[in-house]
Amino acid sequence: VQLQASGGGLVQAGGSLRLSCVASGRTFSRRVMGWFRQAPGKEREFVAGISWSGGKIDYGEFVKGRFTISRDNDKSTVYLQMNSLNPEDTAVYYCAARTPGGIEVRGYEYNYWGQGTQVTVSS
Repeated sequence: VQLQASGGGLVQAGGSLRLSCVASGRTFSRRVMGWFRQAPGKEREFVAGISWSGGKIDYGEFVKGRFTISRDNDKSTVYLQMNSLNPEDTAVYYCAARTPGGIEVRGYEYNYWGQGTQVTVSS
């Protein structure tokens, strides 16, 4: 499985971005997908995860209703809609896939990772 993330950029505080992650391979629809982020000098943290069907979703505590994860299995794509962005959201955002199972917040539970897309929020 290869993952290609895109959609990052520079946005002002209060703005929005939508990240996309396109997966190659025929097993996308059976995989749990997640978004993680890592800011300079900080540990990688869980942002959001979605089950293969989209029926189960989980978010990091800091999201507080601002982000929405979704997926389109026909397009082998997972999305992260981010609203009300603030400078603390500045980080490289990574999409990840894991073998069928539950949503995991620990990065090492994911088998495949995209290259990351930079999100910068200015104050």
